[in-house]
Amino acid sequence: MRFFSVGGAVRDELLGLRVKDHDWVVVGGSPEQMVAAGFRPVGKHFPVFLHPETHEEYALARTERKVARGYKGFDVHYAPEVTLEEDLARRDLTINAIARAQDGELIDPYGGQRDIEARVLRHVGEAFVEDPVRILRVARFAARLPDFTVAPETAALMRWMVDDDEVDHLVPERVWQELSRGLMEQHPSRMFEVLRECGALARVFPELDALWGVPQRADYHPEIDTGVHVMMVLDWSARAGHPLAVRFAALTHDLGKGETPAAMLPRHVGHEASSVRLVERACERMRAPVEVRDLARLVAREHGIVHKAGELRPGTIVELLERVDAFRRPDRVAAILAACEADHRGRLGFADEPYPQAKRIDDAMAAARAIDAGAIAQRLGPQADAIRKGIHRARVEAVRAALGDPR
Repeated sequence: MRFFSVGGAVRDELLGLRVKDHDWVVVGGSPEQMVAAGFRPVGKHFPVFLHPETHEEYALARTERKVARGYKGFDVHYAPEVTLEEDLARRDLTINAIARAQDGELIDPYGGQRDIEARVLRHVGEAFVEDPVRILRVARFAARLPDFTVAPETAALMRWMVDDDEVDHLVPERVWQELSRGLMEQHPSRMFEVLRECGALARVFPELDALWGVPQRADYHPEIDTGVHVMMVLDWSARAGHPLAVRFAALTHDLGKGETPAAMLPRHVGHEASSVRLVERACERMRAPVEVRDLARLVAREHGIVHKAGELRPGTIVELLERVDAFRRPDRVAAILAACEADHRGRLGFADEPYPQAKRIDDAMAAARAIDAGAIAQRLGPQADAIRKGIHRARVEAVRAALGDPR
């Protein structure tokens, strides 16, 4: 058996990036030999094994043959006679089809090093069109490597896959997996740019695709186009290092603007309610995690009022905090404010503008949390409604004093 490091580890090493983990291909081996050598089998559809000490993944060299639609529609063949070159040929991009032998030799039969130097994302072969997940992967790599361009012939294949309806056979879990990983890259807007260019975004995330070409008031949004705005918001969120849930909320906060009647444009009265509905629809379709959906829903509903925090009465601020369950989930406030700040700064000319609304709500939150709810409950007796109203009044008074707002 011969062992070769493949894929991301080799690619990132050549790019000068930090290598997180290694994947290995085993040529000339069988499942029985791997088990005998102490490797633990974990693969469901083809033989993948964990190293007994490093726990890195080792997969037997294999080939694939398309037998049905979708990314699961493959007949996988593995055998000791499958060569390294045959295994690399089934990979998506040339930059991911480079291997390194244990003696350090690079094996690069499809020009991956050349494309790294040229900063190009290029498919390995015509088999690229057999797996619709590769559309999402190319887009994700564009977000991770924003100075790379998609080769014209690869972009053409991606458009063909969309036109041939292959993209419609993506399963929700894979869509979410790739999109969520792309959201965490350094320039996530590039992912959506690539998906739009090949027509895939309209199929996998139509609620988002609908935002391009939708105008907003220039006095609030100098960039005007709603699609451009949400990409600016998303990239600002990424630069700020926000977690996934905040980035997704930043991305989806304005989905409702895609449904604004033409006669109302460029105003978007009531778009918050539409945004909540579309967030719920998209998250259900993609099977996004509950915590991601819940934050996106809150930001879609409340971002307009958060932006007006400087004008809000103490009582209105307390109502906002109670509405988002801030006193049981204080972490939510920080996440909502992070997404709202990204929305504020993700506008042309606003990237470095202050966002005092966040401090005002933070100060109000600290004051409202400082009241002794237990003492109030004890004083007011067993009536739940009386306790709730008493705690609310105490919170409002505390916020009024903290903000110096007599209203």
